[in-house]
Formats: sequence, C-alpha cells, structure tokens
Amino acid sequence: MDEPRFAIYFVPGADTPLYRFGAGFVGYDCYSGGEYGPPEATGLGLADWKQLTQAPRAYGFHATLKAPFRLAQASTENELLTAFRRFAATPRTIPALDPVVRSLGSFIAIVPASPSPAIDLLAADCVTAFDQFRQPLGAQERQSRLGAGLSQRQVEYLDRWGYPYVLEDFRFHMTLTGSIAAADRRSDILALLQARFAAMVGSAPVQIAQLALLRQDAPSIRFRVICRAPLIPAAKKAAKRPNH
Repeated sequence: MDEPRFAIYFVPGADTPLYRFGAGFVGYDCYSGGEYGPPEATGLGLADWKQLTQAPRAYGFHATLKAPFRLAQASTENELLTAFRRFAATPRTIPALDPVVRSLGSFIAIVPASPSPAIDLLAADCVTAFDQFRQPLGAQERQSRLGAGLSQRQVEYLDRWGYPYVLEDFRFHMTLTGSIAAADRRSDILALLQARFAAMVGSAPVQIAQLALLRQDAPSIRFRVICRAPLIPAAKKAAKRPNH
C-alpha cells in the first residue's frame, strides 16, 4: 500500500488572477481536483499542450516551500496539521514578489523579478520546522536524486533535509512547463506565456500571505490542498515619542 506524501506550498488564492493564469495553463486545480483543457488562444494543440504541462500538472500550480515527504512513523497527519496551523500563526514579515515569467534552465516558471530575503527566510523556516515530520529518504529515492548532477552541498542537503534545493540553493519559482530541450521552442513558449501573463495578471506585486498543506495519496494521484492557513504579519513597533 502506498504511503501518502505531504508538501507545504505557496498556492495563490483560487479566485486570484495569478492562480487562474497558472492553474489554467497547467490544466489542474489543486483546490478542487478539477481538470482543464488547453487554454484558448495559445495556438497549442491538445497533444502538444499535454506534453508541455505533464510534469507541473501532477503537483498543481504552486511554489515549493517544503518539498514532498512521507510522514515519519512516529507522526500523525493530525499532528502535522496542528503544527502547520501553529507555524502559519507565528507573526512574521509577509513576503512579497514582483512576478515575472522566465526560463529556469530548460523549463519556464514565474519567479521574483529580484531577490527577496523574506521569501528565502520563510522557505528556510518551512524546511527546518517541519523536518521532524519527514520520513528519511529511501535508498532508491536518494539514488534517483543523485542522478540529477547535484553539487556536493546539494548532496549534503539531500541527506540532511530530504531535498537538495533548500537554504542557499533555494530559488522561489512557480513552474508552468516541463523541460523544453530545444532552445528555439523554449523561446517561443516563453514569449507566449509572457504575453498571456501580462494580459491576465499584469505586474502588481504578489504577497505570500497564505500557506497550503497538500497531500498525495499515491504516485498516480495528483496533489490536493487539504488545509490553508493565512500568515500573520508581525506587529509594527510603535514609534517612540520624543522626550520633552
């Protein structure tokens, strides 16, 4: 019997232009479990679009903060839910980003226009705070990760945190496509997505104002949101009055 996997993601609100753009393009709504066909006016055929979006469709439109993991044997789902809500309720600086569509290696994603220390800190906190709930990687899973050409530091992160792209190697991104090997083809898809993003979403800043806990019941089943929690902003310090 397959053990479920859990993950902590930033998933935009279901009614936001950003989510409608991303979920509409990858073809899956991780809130409802509903599926979409290829967006209109993209010029992509059904088979082409399915192949292009197959990888991100399994996870839904999101940014990873704590990568998928199986529960440690000593932990329960209810304990994870409680810790998730408690974590979100801890006051903090609410991160924000100016979203842009760019190529990341061979795939295309939404990324911040400039680095955000607040986003990086939130991701690092998620990695460390929830690691107690993570079952160690199995040998086969670890070996498959090692085949991706990791750096020595990434191998160390894989063994310590169960995922190589954390802490200094974390890069906030919301994936829109799978790998596109041909540079010309990637450039065409990038231009298409940039134009569609500008029309549907625009350039307004996006706050990372909520977290989502997702569950995947089996490898053949897509991730679904099982809990959302708003992040609580840190109280602003009152200005000191001058002494008279």
